Amino acid sequence: MHIIQPVLETYILYTLFGLFSICFIVQLCFLLNNQSKLKDYRPADSLPPATLPMSVIISARNEAKNLRLYLPSILAQNYPNFEVVVVNDCSFDGTEALLEEFAANYKHLKVVTITEHDRFKTGKKFALTLGIKAAKNEHLLFTDADCKPVSNDWITWMAANFSTPGIQLVLGYSPYKKTRSLLNAIIRFETIKTAINYFSAALKGNAYMGTGRNLAYTKTLFFGSKGFAAHMHILSGDDDLFVNQNATTTNTAIEIHPDSFMYTDAKTSLGAWFRQKKRHFGAGKVYKKQHKRMLSTDAVSGFLFYVLLTLCLVFNFQPMVALGLFMFRFIFQEVIYNKSFRKLRGKNLLWYLPLLDIIYYIYLNIFGLIGTFTKTNKWK
Repeated sequence: MHIIQPVLETYILYTLFGLFSICFIVQLCFLLNNQSKLKDYRPADSLPPATLPMSVIISARNEAKNLRLYLPSILAQNYPNFEVVVVNDCSFDGTEALLEEFAANYKHLKVVTITEHDRFKTGKKFALTLGIKAAKNEHLLFTDADCKPVSNDWITWMAANFSTPGIQLVLGYSPYKKTRSLLNAIIRFETIKTAINYFSAALKGNAYMGTGRNLAYTKTLFFGSKGFAAHMHILSGDDDLFVNQNATTTNTAIEIHPDSFMYTDAKTSLGAWFRQKKRHFGAGKVYKKQHKRMLSTDAVSGFLFYVLLTLCLVFNFQPMVALGLFMFRFIFQEVIYNKSFRKLRGKNLLWYLPLLDIIYYIYLNIFGLIGTFTKTNKWK
């Protein structure tokens, strides 16, 4: 018995170290194969020509404050032929009066109003569908009421991608404004890591998501795929699920020129951030199987990497080897992420990479489980 116990303990420790090594290899493969594409991608240097008529579509529910702040910067875009369609989705905060005021001063603003019905509860997908039907142009550009374009050439940069034959989807980038708080750093880090993943996947011809704060596609693609019908029962996913189900190896482009960015404010409390991410992760359970496997593999292997590293150090089992593998992965991350974080305006976050990366993988697994087993009943 005295002999068996040490042997069993040693076997368990070697097993844990073996799993740690496997997670290390999986993480390196993911960095190399799934996240490295963006670092070598170069956006256009000069402003492309503006040719296609565009319709910008915004769904707004009780967004009077944000519309007053940010809608003028969208209406004043330096683009020769565009309209802005704002869907007033059952607002009761003065949004209707505000939009009437804007419509009197901006002839290219079109307002669609939805009124609340006792028996029929609307959601963002319904509102966007009405906005798309009301839009007069084939090429559509989407954002939210709480977003502000970084430049007056936002439409130009996004629209230019449609000049490439076959492109029907354009994935833009929407970073969060920087403030001095740990929560803000966590949110911005997660946003950049997510963007690196979906931009790199799109560049490999395997696009799986985009963000509705900065996304463009054609009417033909929308109606040809029956819009949001396949996932209308899920309140979230007007952006990522639409991309997940309609992106192909040839119909999707990305746009990451700094003048194409669409900024917004990050949540300032854990409760508000929790509710937001709960909605977002609820859509992930109906991604295509290959994309669910890919994202789950990264999330679980990243989480286990840190858990098993901790166990190796606590039980003093091959601690120097374990730390060596940790440092190798850390350096490899810095090499892969350096250019991508710079392009996405988050290079300063790399100073805190180990801490933010640990939090990121804990967060992925927690919200992944919450999204799998819970259902949200509000779109905002």
